[in-house]
Amino acid sequence: MNAKLAKASQGPAEAAPDEANTGNLVPATASRYERSSRSLKHGDTFAVFDHNGDALASPGNPEGIFHRDTRHLSHFALTLNGARPLLLSSTLRDDNATLDCDLTNPALVLDPGGEKLKHDLIHVRRTRFLWQDACYERLMLRNYDEVQRTLKVEIAFAADFADLFEVRGTPRQRRGTHHTPLVGNDRVLLVYDGLDGRTRSTALRLDPEPQTLSGQKASFIVTLAPHQAQSIFIEIVCDGRQESRNPPSFTFFLALRDARRALRYTSSRAAAIVTSNAVFNEAVRRSVTDLHVLLTETPEGPYPYAGIPWFSTAFGRDALITALETLWLDPEIAKGVLRHLAANQATDFDPAADAEPGKILHEIRYGEMAELGEVPFRRYYGSVDSTPLFIILAGAYLDRTGDLQTVRNLWPHLLAALDWIDRFGDRDGDGFVEYGSRTAKGLVNQGWKDSHDSVFHADGRLAHGPIALAEVQAYVYGAWQAAARLSRKLGHVEDSLRFEQRADNLRIHFDKVFFDEELATYVLALDGEKKPCRVHSSNAGHALFTGIAFPERAGKIVSTLMAQSSFCGWGVRTIAASEARYNPMSYHNGSVWPHDNALIAAGFVRYGFRAEAASIFEGLFSASTYIDLRRLPELFCGFARQRARGPTFYPVSCVPQAWAAAAPLYLLQSMIGLGFDPDKGHVTLNEPTLPPFLDEVVLKRLRIGPGLADIALRRSRSQVVVDVLERKGGVKVLTTN
Repeated sequence: MNAKLAKASQGPAEAAPDEANTGNLVPATASRYERSSRSLKHGDTFAVFDHNGDALASPGNPEGIFHRDTRHLSHFALTLNGARPLLLSSTLRDDNATLDCDLTNPALVLDPGGEKLKHDLIHVRRTRFLWQDACYERLMLRNYDEVQRTLKVEIAFAADFADLFEVRGTPRQRRGTHHTPLVGNDRVLLVYDGLDGRTRSTALRLDPEPQTLSGQKASFIVTLAPHQAQSIFIEIVCDGRQESRNPPSFTFFLALRDARRALRYTSSRAAAIVTSNAVFNEAVRRSVTDLHVLLTETPEGPYPYAGIPWFSTAFGRDALITALETLWLDPEIAKGVLRHLAANQATDFDPAADAEPGKILHEIRYGEMAELGEVPFRRYYGSVDSTPLFIILAGAYLDRTGDLQTVRNLWPHLLAALDWIDRFGDRDGDGFVEYGSRTAKGLVNQGWKDSHDSVFHADGRLAHGPIALAEVQAYVYGAWQAAARLSRKLGHVEDSLRFEQRADNLRIHFDKVFFDEELATYVLALDGEKKPCRVHSSNAGHALFTGIAFPERAGKIVSTLMAQSSFCGWGVRTIAASEARYNPMSYHNGSVWPHDNALIAAGFVRYGFRAEAASIFEGLFSASTYIDLRRLPELFCGFARQRARGPTFYPVSCVPQAWAAAAPLYLLQSMIGLGFDPDKGHVTLNEPTLPPFLDEVVLKRLRIGPGLADIALRRSRSQVVVDVLERKGGVKVLTTN
């Protein structure tokens, strides 16, 4: 046993694979597309409602208001004289600030005498948003009948205080105590004492006072003259925030003002994108606003939570890739991600959390089940790729901004991450980074494809660890290269040369072991016995993304990924249709993930395959045109694209999802070859190309150091012409063809 292996073996033993957690795969007891939903988020609070604005909790249904991984309102339903209103329309504002639902009355019997109200005479508008641990709603009713009408408006509510993992389908044997609701004239307090010793509460306030109020329902008698309108305001506060002295009718508008101001401030940092394609403009606007909604302020800066509903928390891998995708647009996101992950970097061994010194976070959870250890994710480190991606992002951040002071502050954390790669990442001393959970409750697979069946051999047998994934070696290569650049900037010349040599050695070793001539691509992984998983997968595209692939390999890899078995027309499948475990409806074995494709396309461009990258871009954009609000979901099914039909949706896909929302932004950067030299104040465009659906792209407020630039790119026959519209602060724009 070599010294390195002996040192690493001092850590806890690997858990048995068949005992470990099956990952972030969500059991699908019901499809979200059966009840198309609307979601809101602010900070550590998110909400999911149906198109009417109701939350009708049922098994597998994530509707309700969640705060710090606990559902604080599980039922919220509006009726008019006992009947559910009819939906007219339901939409999120373009800036995601509010959910607006327009409803009307069905045909109603108004009293025991049989007086009837025809349908479509009462208009109901529900305007709702989240702000600082609370949900605010204005319910406005207007009478379009020719006579006065009196209606009974009822709002039923309940709070199950279910843990997020319980909502997802994880069974629990024991739960805490629900207290009897405390009811006042205009308010209700719902309280739950958890088994973790924490008290969780939901406070509802109503304005005006309802005619009757119980712990489950508020009833209003509303009388409306012809064309008269009346509003009801509802405030729902999670976990005992200090109650406002002002009525909800006042706090609604005050909070709405503050929420919109915060969104405008966040969006003002980022560059703006306008193109010749109106539909693509809608998709980009939604991408940007979704990112802004998912951004959560931490003590270290803005941090993109991964997605709604299941992943609305800090994930390491997701945030790192999202920050890479948006680095050109808003570098503050990358800065916040780097600082927050550094603050939460592991410093000791903790087998229950898969933690080792220097390792970067996988996820943080705040719910009762995490606090009790029923799930291992309270502060969990079972992610093999977060650590090298952390180093890659730090290098990219410095390349983009020239912010050497932030890098200096991060340097001890970066050295600790490099040390983790050396001491603990390579478990058997073969030069590759492997993973294997230290806890029976941990994730079986710890790459981005973390479902239990995502790593397998050609005959379909599941691989057993420790497992060395192809893309993880690519990330480690990128990490050594980034470390070399960072060291050079910090004046550590000898370290820089040493890191460069580590990258070169890994590149040679990787090519020798992972490239398979018969497959014409890299194998998916090596199992614990160092046997290759000879499977065509999208993972190979990440080798192009970081540049570990030798140039002579690139053409074969691109051809393999763009073959009909892999490229379905919407994007590259996670697993080719020719493989034993291929299933286009699976989470990781044949589906299409936008972020995966964005990284692959960036790799294509790196090696000069722009036409193929444009095909990926076109496929994902076309998919978005069939999707509600032009939102790219976390993933969709990998069925082959058919004429005049949209993609097939995955039943429990998260929408919005940060790295999916950022995918079109990164694809655009890759296609136009956008880069930065902050030391010289240069914006560079390397062989800019426009995809077929764009004839013009205008980038406004593109920041570099203290300077700004507005740039237009226009198609001119087979060329792209670059026009600098405005420059401030000495910025220069350089184009290479």
